[in-house]
Amino acid sequence: MKKIITTIVLNMVAVTLFAQTKVAGTVKDHKGRIIAGASITLKGTYDGTISDSTGSFSFKSYEKGDFSLEAKGMGYKVVEQKVTLAKDPVVVNFILKEEINELKAVTVTAGSFEAGDKKRAATVLSSLDIVTTANAVGDISNAVKTLPGAQQVGEQEGLFVRGGTGAEAKQFIDGTLVNNPYYTSVPDIAQRGRFSPFLFKGTVFSTGGYSALYGEALSAALILESIDLPERSEVDASISSVFVGAGTQQLAKNKKSSYGFNYGYTNVYPYYLVVKQLPDYYKAPEIHSAEGNFRFKTKSGGMVKFYTSFSHSALGLRRPNIDSNALNNAFDLQNNNWYNNLSWRENLGRGWKMNLGAGFSTNGDMINQQIQDRNHNPVQTGYWYIDSLNFNLSSGQVMSQLKAVFEKRLSGISAIRFGGEYWYNNVDTKFKMSSLYNTTLADNFTSFFGESDVYITNGLAAKLGARFEYSSLLNKANLAPRISLAYKTGKDAQMSAAYGIFYQKPENMQLSVNTRLDYTKATHYIINYQKMNRYYTFRVEAYYKQYDQLVKTFPSVNNDGSGYAKGIEFFWRDKKTFKGLDYWISYSYLDTKRDYLNYPAQIQPNFATAHTASIVTKKFVTDWKTGFNFTFTYATGRPYYFMQQNNILGKYEIKEEGTTKPYANLSFSLNYLPNLGKPKAKTSMVIVASITNVLHNDLIYGYNYNHNGSIKQAVTPPAPQFFFLGVFLSWGVDRSQDAINNNL
Repeated sequence: MKKIITTIVLNMVAVTLFAQTKVAGTVKDHKGRIIAGASITLKGTYDGTISDSTGSFSFKSYEKGDFSLEAKGMGYKVVEQKVTLAKDPVVVNFILKEEINELKAVTVTAGSFEAGDKKRAATVLSSLDIVTTANAVGDISNAVKTLPGAQQVGEQEGLFVRGGTGAEAKQFIDGTLVNNPYYTSVPDIAQRGRFSPFLFKGTVFSTGGYSALYGEALSAALILESIDLPERSEVDASISSVFVGAGTQQLAKNKKSSYGFNYGYTNVYPYYLVVKQLPDYYKAPEIHSAEGNFRFKTKSGGMVKFYTSFSHSALGLRRPNIDSNALNNAFDLQNNNWYNNLSWRENLGRGWKMNLGAGFSTNGDMINQQIQDRNHNPVQTGYWYIDSLNFNLSSGQVMSQLKAVFEKRLSGISAIRFGGEYWYNNVDTKFKMSSLYNTTLADNFTSFFGESDVYITNGLAAKLGARFEYSSLLNKANLAPRISLAYKTGKDAQMSAAYGIFYQKPENMQLSVNTRLDYTKATHYIINYQKMNRYYTFRVEAYYKQYDQLVKTFPSVNNDGSGYAKGIEFFWRDKKTFKGLDYWISYSYLDTKRDYLNYPAQIQPNFATAHTASIVTKKFVTDWKTGFNFTFTYATGRPYYFMQQNNILGKYEIKEEGTTKPYANLSFSLNYLPNLGKPKAKTSMVIVASITNVLHNDLIYGYNYNHNGSIKQAVTPPAPQFFFLGVFLSWGVDRSQDAINNNL
């Protein structure tokens, strides 16, 4: 009996074993790398297993027939394989493709530094970074000058980037161009930007190769994105050595809308009584500024934002005339500027997004330049090179613009975006010297653009785009292709490359002489390597830029100019190595020459230097409630020239040239938070003090010559140092904690 039972059991076991089918194989990615922990399942059954540390898997099933075998790995696309379960073992080797994920995907970075609250943005400079960078004094452009690519030009406003002039770098707010981002130019004195860094949540500083969504910038673009809604309602007030201000931001109870306004008054007369200036300011710079905004969320989660600002500024200064010690050059300026920006961002559903923008701005300048005697009376000398400085200039600019961008999400995170924009720009200028000259430039500028983000894998992406532009003033069109690539080389590391053609209309002063000019043109080639995580950023970038069709002003105004710029740049930021210390180091090497304006040939322009380096440090000491910030910038000397017209040769000749002494500027600032440690306090206070050029170095930007080159004068800052002391108060929000978090 026992033998019979044993025989039956053995037969049942044999039948059971014979009925099972073994399923085995491996799981790897497309590069042959092992994927451990992947789930392998026979769909429609409970049979399956998980791949081991070698990527292998094995399980047995009683099922018979045709099935789908499914492999799932975290971060990878699901793969299914048809299998037939019978007697023989089944072997399946899975190759999983990485799931393209916004948090993991490579980002195209060639030519661009990004800062903001986007998940994949490379946070380089936040708003608090800007106001705590020692030499910036709250000015966005001054802070950006500590990044690679920017030159240390102190006698003229604007960003001079990679061999380009200040006019070749443009600013955009919420996608639309800002026509007058700086206060009106004053001879040999750089002017500040008009906008506070706290208006913006995101900053992109593109030193080349920027998106096809933007145009009319030959060398660089500073792209600013305004905040959506404030975190809470607040009232602010400030008083400093040069200005006073007050304002409020009010957030609705449902946190879906807000409004705000601010007024500021700047008058540096008291400051100039204490800190003497080189020019004789008979009218100290004075500025009235007012701004307002409202913002609201739409029902579908979109955002509408409106911002408006108005400013009135005036100043008057005298300098000795370089051709006569008995005479002065008197410069008087009044400016009115009104800027408006309206944007609407909306999700349209089914992967569609819409971004609409509109801008309207006016700018009016009234400049009176006189030659005066020692009693400040206007005079005529009979010498053309002196009397030509007697003039009146009245200029009015009006700019309206509309822009629409539509985006469609494709498979994964790939996307395509396209749209167009229209600008109407009118410039009316009245210039009076011995007679009256009146010019009007009216331009209807239209552009269309398309661009696609193609993510092949998380480690390989491309951005392909093109931009078409037409100017009615020039009566010419252009087509600018652009392409960027990015490849992930390792953990937190990637390489990017970019190529693009960029066009820009000549400046208004040049067009007022000849409206038949063509676009100026630059072709960019860029390659970079970047390794970045939460604590560190390392970046190296090389570039080559070819300039064509630059404007020449002699012997006639034409597009016969050309040039090039090439170089290499390094950037390193470290927030972890030294406890409580945040610092960055940037270095730029630039080799550039250009033939433009009255230059006799391709020469190094007088705004460019070969070597520029900056070291920025920020240390917050909690026990002292104080942050200490240092910025040191060094640049080798810039070239200067005295050129004289040769009528026989029909060109200008360089009669004298040289190089300025190196630029070295150590600046310091501190921010003291007296209410630190009082989290329930409804009022916060921040005391800020700063000084530029701590070592009192001679800062020389170049030289001015008299009419025959026998006398030259150094171009220097109005004063060797600038001192600032300010108190900033907030009710309803504790700004001090933000400052602490930014510096720790």
